[in-house]
Amino acid sequence: MAESLALTNATILLIDDHALFRVGLQDLLKRRGINVVAAVANGKEGMALVKQHHPDIVLLDMRMPEMDGRSVLIQIKKLFPKQRVAMLTTSADETDLIDSLRKGVQGYLLKDMEPDDLVVALKDILAGKTVVAPQLSHVLARVVQGNGLDDEPEDNPFAELTPREFEILGLLAEGQSNKVIARNLGIADGTVKLHVKAILRKLQVSSRIMAAVMAVEHGLKASSKR
Repeated sequence: MAESLALTNATILLIDDHALFRVGLQDLLKRRGINVVAAVANGKEGMALVKQHHPDIVLLDMRMPEMDGRSVLIQIKKLFPKQRVAMLTTSADETDLIDSLRKGVQGYLLKDMEPDDLVVALKDILAGKTVVAPQLSHVLARVVQGNGLDDEPEDNPFAELTPREFEILGLLAEGQSNKVIARNLGIADGTVKLHVKAILRKLQVSSRIMAAVMAVEHGLKASSKR
Protein backbone atom coordinates (compact mmCIF):
# COMPACT_ATOMS: atom_id res chain seq x y z
CA MET A 1 0.00 0.00 0.00
CA ALA A 2 2.11 2.89 -1.28
CA GLU A 3 1.76 6.14 0.64
CA SER A 4 1.47 8.11 -2.59
CA LEU A 5 -1.36 5.98 -3.93
CA ALA A 6 -4.01 8.07 -5.70
CA LEU A 7 -7.46 7.89 -4.19
CA THR A 8 -9.04 6.85 -7.48
CA ASN A 9 -6.78 3.78 -7.46
CA ALA A 10 -7.42 3.00 -3.79
CA THR A 11 -9.54 0.18 -2.43
CA ILE A 12 -12.02 0.81 0.36
CA LEU A 13 -13.79 -1.73 2.57
CA LEU A 14 -16.89 -0.44 4.35
CA ILE A 15 -18.15 -2.14 7.54
CA ASP A 16 -21.42 -0.68 8.84
CA ASP A 17 -24.59 -2.33 10.07
CA HIS A 18 -26.91 0.50 8.94
CA ALA A 19 -28.08 -0.63 5.51
CA LEU A 20 -29.25 2.73 4.16
CA PHE A 21 -26.06 4.51 5.19
CA ARG A 22 -23.86 1.69 3.93
CA VAL A 23 -25.51 1.52 0.51
CA GLY A 24 -25.61 5.31 0.18
CA LEU A 25 -21.94 5.75 1.08
CA GLN A 26 -20.90 2.92 -1.23
CA ASP A 27 -22.75 4.62 -4.09
CA LEU A 28 -21.25 8.02 -3.23
CA LEU A 29 -17.70 6.68 -3.24
CA LYS A 30 -18.20 4.75 -6.48
CA ARG A 31 -19.53 7.89 -8.17
CA ARG A 32 -16.27 9.59 -7.15
CA GLY A 33 -14.36 6.83 -8.92
CA ILE A 34 -13.30 5.15 -5.68
CA ASN A 35 -13.18 1.35 -5.67
CA VAL A 36 -15.31 -0.08 -2.85
CA VAL A 37 -14.27 -3.74 -2.79
CA ALA A 38 -17.10 -4.65 -0.40
CA ALA A 39 -19.67 -3.13 1.96
CA VAL A 40 -20.79 -5.45 4.74
CA ALA A 41 -22.99 -5.27 7.81
CA ASN A 42 -20.98 -6.99 10.53
CA GLY A 43 -17.48 -7.21 11.91
CA LYS A 44 -16.99 -10.94 11.46
CA GLU A 45 -17.67 -10.78 7.74
CA GLY A 46 -15.61 -7.61 7.53
CA MET A 47 -12.59 -9.32 9.11
CA ALA A 48 -12.75 -12.11 6.53
CA LEU A 49 -12.77 -9.52 3.73
CA VAL A 50 -9.83 -7.62 5.23
CA LYS A 51 -7.84 -10.85 5.07
CA GLN A 52 -9.02 -11.48 1.50
CA HIS A 53 -8.63 -8.02 -0.05
CA HIS A 54 -6.13 -6.13 2.15
CA PRO A 55 -7.87 -2.84 1.26
CA ASP A 56 -6.05 0.48 1.40
CA ILE A 57 -8.56 1.81 3.95
CA VAL A 58 -11.15 0.13 6.14
CA LEU A 59 -14.06 2.46 6.97
CA LEU A 60 -15.46 1.11 10.21
CA ASP A 61 -18.61 1.88 12.18
CA MET A 62 -18.18 2.22 15.95
CA ARG A 63 -21.54 0.86 17.11
CA MET A 64 -22.43 -2.57 15.74
CA PRO A 65 -24.11 -5.63 17.28
CA GLU A 66 -22.17 -8.80 18.13
CA MET A 67 -18.73 -7.44 17.18
CA ASP A 68 -18.42 -3.68 17.63
CA GLY A 69 -15.97 -1.37 15.92
CA ARG A 70 -13.44 -1.45 18.76
CA SER A 71 -13.26 -5.24 18.65
CA VAL A 72 -12.84 -5.23 14.87
CA LEU A 73 -10.14 -2.56 15.13
CA ILE A 74 -8.19 -4.55 17.73
CA GLN A 75 -8.33 -7.69 15.59
CA ILE A 76 -7.30 -5.87 12.42
CA LYS A 77 -4.33 -4.18 14.09
CA LYS A 78 -3.28 -7.46 15.71
CA LEU A 79 -3.22 -9.30 12.38
CA PHE A 80 -2.26 -6.41 10.09
CA PRO A 81 -0.55 -3.62 12.08
CA LYS A 82 -0.02 -1.44 9.00
CA GLN A 83 -3.63 -1.65 7.80
CA ARG A 84 -5.20 1.81 7.58
CA VAL A 85 -8.46 2.02 9.52
CA ALA A 86 -10.81 4.99 9.90
CA MET A 87 -13.73 5.10 12.30
CA LEU A 88 -16.81 6.54 10.62
CA THR A 89 -19.32 7.11 13.38
CA THR A 90 -22.00 9.30 14.92
CA SER A 91 -20.15 9.38 18.25
CA ALA A 92 -18.49 12.66 19.19
CA ASP A 93 -17.70 11.26 22.65
CA GLU A 94 -14.16 12.09 23.77
CA THR A 95 -13.68 8.62 25.27
CA ASP A 96 -14.46 7.00 21.91
CA LEU A 97 -12.14 9.39 20.09
CA ILE A 98 -9.16 8.99 22.42
CA ASP A 99 -9.64 5.23 22.73
CA SER A 100 -9.71 4.86 18.95
CA LEU A 101 -6.53 6.90 18.57
CA ARG A 102 -4.85 4.80 21.22
CA LYS A 103 -5.82 1.64 19.34
CA GLY A 104 -4.21 2.92 16.17
CA VAL A 105 -6.86 4.39 13.85
CA GLN A 106 -5.66 6.65 11.08
CA GLY A 107 -8.96 8.53 11.03
CA TYR A 108 -11.87 9.42 13.30
CA LEU A 109 -14.63 10.79 11.06
CA LEU A 110 -18.25 11.71 11.66
CA LYS A 111 -21.12 10.44 9.54
CA ASP A 112 -22.64 13.90 9.10
CA MET A 113 -19.53 15.32 7.42
CA GLU A 114 -19.80 16.71 3.91
CA PRO A 115 -18.99 14.25 1.08
CA ASP A 116 -16.15 16.46 -0.19
CA ASP A 117 -14.66 16.58 3.31
CA LEU A 118 -14.81 12.80 3.52
CA VAL A 119 -12.96 12.45 0.21
CA VAL A 120 -10.27 14.88 1.39
CA ALA A 121 -9.93 12.94 4.65
CA LEU A 122 -9.48 9.67 2.75
CA LYS A 123 -6.77 11.27 0.60
CA ASP A 124 -4.97 12.48 3.73
CA ILE A 125 -5.17 9.03 5.31
CA LEU A 126 -3.69 7.49 2.16
CA ALA A 127 -0.89 10.04 2.38
CA GLY A 128 -0.01 8.73 5.84
CA LYS A 129 -1.73 11.35 7.97
CA THR A 130 -3.97 10.79 10.98
CA VAL A 131 -7.23 12.69 10.47
CA VAL A 132 -9.73 13.79 13.10
CA ALA A 133 -13.04 15.36 12.05
CA PRO A 134 -12.80 19.17 12.37
CA GLN A 135 -16.02 19.14 14.42
CA LEU A 136 -14.09 17.28 17.14
CA SER A 137 -11.30 19.83 17.52
CA HIS A 138 -13.04 21.10 20.67
CA VAL A 139 -12.81 17.60 22.17
CA LEU A 140 -9.05 17.49 21.64
CA ALA A 141 -8.85 21.03 23.01
CA ARG A 142 -10.57 19.91 26.23
CA VAL A 143 -8.01 17.14 26.63
CA VAL A 144 -5.15 19.57 26.04
CA GLN A 145 -6.62 21.91 28.67
CA GLY A 146 -6.71 19.08 31.19
CA ASN A 147 -10.47 18.57 31.17
CA GLY A 148 -10.43 15.25 29.34
CA LEU A 149 -9.82 11.69 30.44
CA ASP A 150 -8.53 11.27 33.98
CA ASP A 151 -6.98 7.82 33.73
CA GLU A 152 -3.32 7.39 32.86
CA PRO A 153 -1.02 4.37 32.83
CA GLU A 154 1.20 3.78 35.83
CA ASP A 155 4.28 3.18 33.66
CA ASN A 156 6.11 6.18 32.27
CA PRO A 157 5.75 5.96 28.46
CA PHE A 158 8.34 8.74 28.02
CA ALA A 159 11.19 6.99 29.83
CA GLU A 160 13.21 6.35 26.65
CA LEU A 161 13.03 9.94 25.38
CA THR A 162 16.11 12.14 25.51
CA PRO A 163 15.77 15.56 27.22
CA ARG A 164 15.57 17.25 23.80
CA GLU A 165 12.91 14.79 22.56
CA PHE A 166 10.96 15.32 25.76
CA GLU A 167 11.12 19.08 25.23
CA ILE A 168 9.94 18.78 21.62
CA LEU A 169 7.11 16.45 22.63
CA GLY A 170 5.88 19.12 25.04
CA LEU A 171 5.82 21.64 22.19
CA LEU A 172 3.97 19.15 19.97
CA ALA A 173 1.38 18.85 22.74
CA GLU A 174 0.87 22.61 22.51
CA GLY A 175 0.12 22.23 18.80
CA GLN A 176 3.31 23.83 17.51
CA SER A 177 4.49 23.02 13.97
CA ASN A 178 8.00 21.81 13.16
CA LYS A 179 8.93 25.27 11.88
CA VAL A 180 7.73 27.00 15.04
CA ILE A 181 9.50 24.45 17.24
CA ALA A 182 12.72 24.92 15.25
CA ARG A 183 12.48 28.70 15.64
CA ASN A 184 11.74 28.50 19.36
CA LEU A 185 14.61 26.10 20.04
CA GLY A 186 17.07 27.69 17.62
CA ILE A 187 17.60 24.49 15.62
CA ALA A 188 17.03 23.47 11.99
CA ASP A 189 13.66 22.21 10.67
CA GLY A 190 15.34 18.99 9.57
CA THR A 191 16.65 18.39 13.09
CA VAL A 192 13.13 18.77 14.49
CA LYS A 193 11.82 16.26 11.92
CA LEU A 194 14.44 13.72 12.99
CA HIS A 195 13.53 14.20 16.65
CA VAL A 196 9.81 13.82 15.87
CA LYS A 197 10.48 10.54 14.02
CA ALA A 198 12.45 9.27 17.01
CA ILE A 199 9.64 10.30 19.38
CA LEU A 200 7.00 8.44 17.34
CA ARG A 201 9.20 5.35 17.19
CA LYS A 202 9.90 5.32 20.92
CA LEU A 203 6.24 5.96 21.87
CA GLN A 204 5.14 3.34 19.31
CA VAL A 205 2.60 5.65 17.67
CA SER A 206 2.13 6.47 14.00
CA SER A 207 1.42 10.20 14.04
CA ARG A 208 2.23 13.43 15.87
CA ILE A 209 -1.47 13.75 16.80
CA MET A 210 -1.32 10.48 18.71
CA ALA A 211 1.96 11.51 20.36
CA ALA A 212 0.39 14.83 21.40
CA VAL A 213 -2.67 13.06 22.79
CA MET A 214 -0.41 10.79 24.88
CA ALA A 215 1.48 13.82 26.13
CA VAL A 216 -1.52 15.86 27.20
CA GLU A 217 -3.17 12.84 28.83
CA HIS A 218 -0.09 12.63 31.05
CA GLY A 219 -0.14 16.34 31.81
CA LEU A 220 3.01 17.01 29.81
CA LYS A 221 3.77 20.64 28.96
CA ALA A 222 6.73 22.22 27.25
CA SER A 223 8.15 23.31 30.60
CA SER A 224 7.63 19.90 32.27
CA LYS A 225 10.63 18.19 33.86
CA ARG A 226 11.23 14.48 33.73
